[in-house]
Amino acid sequence: MHPNPVFRQAPEARNREFARARGFGMLSVARGDTPLLAHVPFLLSADGTEAELHLVRSNPIAQSGPEPMPAIIAVTGPDSYISPDWYGVADQVPTWNYVAVHLTGTLRRADPDELGPMLERLSAHFEAHLTPKPVWTMDKMSDGVAERMMRAILPFRMAVTGITGTWKLNQNKADAARLAAAREVETNGVGTELAQLAAMMRSDP
Repeated sequence: MHPNPVFRQAPEARNREFARARGFGMLSVARGDTPLLAHVPFLLSADGTEAELHLVRSNPIAQSGPEPMPAIIAVTGPDSYISPDWYGVADQVPTWNYVAVHLTGTLRRADPDELGPMLERLSAHFEAHLTPKPVWTMDKMSDGVAERMMRAILPFRMAVTGITGTWKLNQNKADAARLAAAREVETNGVGTELAQLAAMMRSDP
């Protein structure tokens, strides 16, 4: 996370809801001398104390054994390169604006019987965000197909003990410079979800 405290003023509730809404991040654990990474969808509980996820059995993290292990899920949001020319102020340097939230805690393998209900909760969470349509459930799959596919994956739970966020939105610049950069991000930015990032930069950070 960025060390400048001006970018780390978001309350825990904002960080928690951001991570819960995104529901996708990079899971990282350390095993020996090598960090292990996996990109995973997850479901964060409403109070932010637990994340549910699954991994394919062949994933190195899943093969690390049944013992609980320290873990981080890094959840990223919109981002863009920021040109010094955009501020309209002399003697500036390039930077990158972004939003990121880290969930830290302990990852453990869950009971295999939890896998089906866990997958149902995860899919229901995201299906609810789609435009109105018939909601997908595993009941729509042919007999035996879901069970066969689930044999290839394992359920995991992560007890979340810390939630921290960086909202780097040019809060360290004068309002005029920040708003000028936001205009350029929206039209000329290099990154992802540029309109959303520009809106965040315009709002009171």
